[in-house]
Amino acid sequence: MLKLKPRKTAEDYMRLPEEARAELIEGELFMTPSPKSYHQRVIGELFAGLREYVGSRQAGELAMAPLDVYLPSGDVVQPDLIFVRADRLEIIQDWIRGVPDLLVEVISADRPERDRIVKRDLYARNGVPEYWIVDPEARSVEVLVLESGRYAPCGYFEAGDSLVSPSLPGFNPPLESVFRKK
Repeated sequence: MLKLKPRKTAEDYMRLPEEARAELIEGELFMTPSPKSYHQRVIGELFAGLREYVGSRQAGELAMAPLDVYLPSGDVVQPDLIFVRADRLEIIQDWIRGVPDLLVEVISADRPERDRIVKRDLYARNGVPEYWIVDPEARSVEVLVLESGRYAPCGYFEAGDSLVSPSLPGFNPPLESVFRKK
């Protein structure tokens, strides 16, 4: 007889050591090692550009991983970048409790399907309006927007392009600087 593992809950997640890099997705705990340096450099460049944009417009709050996002589905994730519009800041509490306006994930070469499929579908089910999938190896950013409960492509931008986001009018950083190796 097949024995199923019991589904983990947010309470199980909360019992993990604070320094654990983990996510709770569909009742399963995913432990993750710290990111590689190039991953962090890419996120740092995106964060710097977004922080300047958000701050100059008082558009909301921007956060960088590790920070837990408690989604309405009961899943707990730690996206690389999180943006919450100024009119929705009440979801930022001890952690983020609710649906951010934009989530950004930098994919890892050893588990790209988690960001490209699993998290994409999870974020769509929870109503995240915009999702960016950043691929450091391909030096690209895929911008997805939620339409009728599913993500539709809004743009695919490579290192020579300037990024465009429907949620952030006027934000169009040149990606060459985001993907520089050193």
